[in-house]
Amino acid sequence: MATNKHATIRYHALDICFSNPGRKYFIDDLIESCNCAIYDFSGISGGIKRRQIFEDIRFMESEQGWSVPLERYKDGKKVYYRYSDKSFSIRNQAINETEAKQLKETLLILTRFKGMPQFEWMEELLIRVESAFNLKGTDKFIVGFEQNPYLKGLHYFTEVFNAIQYKKTLNIKYQGFKQTNAVEITIHPYFLKQFNSRWFLFGYNEGLRTISNLALDRIAEIIEVNIKYIENKTVDFEEYFEDVIGVSISENREPVKIVLQISKDLWPYIESKPIHGSQRIISKDNAAIVIELSLQINYEVTSLIFAFGDDVKVLAPAELIVSIKNKAEALYKNYL
Repeated sequence: MATNKHATIRYHALDICFSNPGRKYFIDDLIESCNCAIYDFSGISGGIKRRQIFEDIRFMESEQGWSVPLERYKDGKKVYYRYSDKSFSIRNQAINETEAKQLKETLLILTRFKGMPQFEWMEELLIRVESAFNLKGTDKFIVGFEQNPYLKGLHYFTEVFNAIQYKKTLNIKYQGFKQTNAVEITIHPYFLKQFNSRWFLFGYNEGLRTISNLALDRIAEIIEVNIKYIENKTVDFEEYFEDVIGVSISENREPVKIVLQISKDLWPYIESKPIHGSQRIISKDNAAIVIELSLQINYEVTSLIFAFGDDVKVLAPAELIVSIKNKAEALYKNYL
């Protein structure tokens, strides 16, 4: 099956053409119909080539497709296409072999959510889909996701999820790691993010008048309150985390240039798994590689660099050098 973009749209557009006995669809007509269908769906115009349509037809006629009863009729020097069975349509057919395979793969991914609060319906849905489409063997896990089902506070996930979806203001009793007592926070929830197997809620904090993040495992109690919900009109959470590693973000802090010297032994790992999307090489020789990152300095980036041990040396900025040095000295004192 062609896996390129908009394949399904093209198949259904061609199916409509082949099913229409009142018009002769030549290859140029088929191209135009597919382009129109894609434009109606995505606003993208043009781009479909003759070769692509021939490949689509070949797939639709195959057993992996729908084995469509397609006939080619000569009209002068040109050929038009039409189903020999006027009642046939791929919309009336069961899923084909390729679709079944793709559906199985999708079900395997969806099993990630089994057991998660708010997704209790997933297990029943998987059983019903397997039964309806005769898909067996989808319970064999071949992909492992990082997830901690025993995480404290996970039972709040559903309540927070619904509050975001239905725009409800929450009063949360919250006790941070360094706090001796819980404090009450009125928050307008906007976004849930998972990091390092923990879940974090981002929302507008009325007391601080800014965006805050709260770890679900540090929440003691949640109460929905009758306070007008403040809509999120300023933060695009698809871009919000671009300049950070982790979830600790300071809205008033600009990203800085972080320069790191990487040992040649660690470099293959860093090269294959960049620390951040801004990573770029400044210099490289037989002894070490020097890279530059553009990031906010926060707890997560400091901890990550420290975890690399003596395979990474911070060259800049001074603030980060001091932070790593202090952590190293504190660690050394633990073993005196």
